[in-house]
Amino acid sequence: MLAHEQFPVPELVQLGVAAEQAGFDLLATSDHLQPWQSNEGHAGQAWVTMSAIGERTRRVWIGPTVTCPTFRYNPAVVAEAFSSLSLLYPGRIFLGVGSGEALNEQAAIGSWPKWPERSARLVEATEIIRKLWTGDQVAHDGKYYNVNAKLYDPPTTPIPLLMAANVGPKAMYRSGQFGDGLITDPESWQKHKAEFEKGAKDAGKDPKQMPVLVELFVVVGDENDAKTSAELWRFLPNAFKTYFNIRDPQVIQNRATADLPLQKVYGKWPISKDPDVHVKALIEQFNGGATIVNVHSGQADQKQVIEFYGKHVLPRVHEQLNEA
Repeated sequence: MLAHEQFPVPELVQLGVAAEQAGFDLLATSDHLQPWQSNEGHAGQAWVTMSAIGERTRRVWIGPTVTCPTFRYNPAVVAEAFSSLSLLYPGRIFLGVGSGEALNEQAAIGSWPKWPERSARLVEATEIIRKLWTGDQVAHDGKYYNVNAKLYDPPTTPIPLLMAANVGPKAMYRSGQFGDGLITDPESWQKHKAEFEKGAKDAGKDPKQMPVLVELFVVVGDENDAKTSAELWRFLPNAFKTYFNIRDPQVIQNRATADLPLQKVYGKWPISKDPDVHVKALIEQFNGGATIVNVHSGQADQKQVIEFYGKHVLPRVHEQLNEA
């Protein structure tokens, strides 16, 4: 996970190159106008970062977890941008989409409707994006968007469109129904995987053929390292329960500090310098049905984490998965 909230764009590009060299197969990146918390300190433009990383890497799959294609980005612009990225790096780009957060959308345009509208907008936006990717003239007169255009440079290879869902069963069902795959967290996946699978089946798809990406926070170190990381990611347990409705990152930080003791933030993270702990944590996710584990460390020394995983964790995970 390349976190725009925590690191500037030039450093993220370097980390992406290092991660590919270490053996990671996917580079996901957050797409925010502002960080979740003010103390995270950064918020670069994700599509620019992806393009720079694509130019300096050769094989990794690259995409955002996630882009909101409904407010500060018009879906037609999202379609055009990801088509262009796909032409630059064929077969290596995916688009992750979600219904957004106030810290990005309300902050940019002043609008932040209730979840039913945000969810409906997301479904309509994905329909527009897919239509435009065909390269045909699109005349879409919908409930929220009116688009009459065509992409003159459509993608030449399919772009998987993964849909995010956290916390609730309705979002999980929607992702199965309208996404090519799922982006979520380990807890939401375990609680609501049946809803995702039902949504996929109801749409005539085989959920077993759909990628499921879970974001797993890890710490290569001890509990003190975990506490330092958790200070920057303190909002996580409540991110998609209440904090997504807050526009100001400083308010989110203040609320999280008051609401959440640090142990509640990092309590379920694998925390160790023992490779066995990390290998076990990743294999558990794959055994639970995830097809992609997005490793996210909030530590300042990202290269140390990348090197540790490259030398001691990834080879053993790949070996066990190949044996299975």
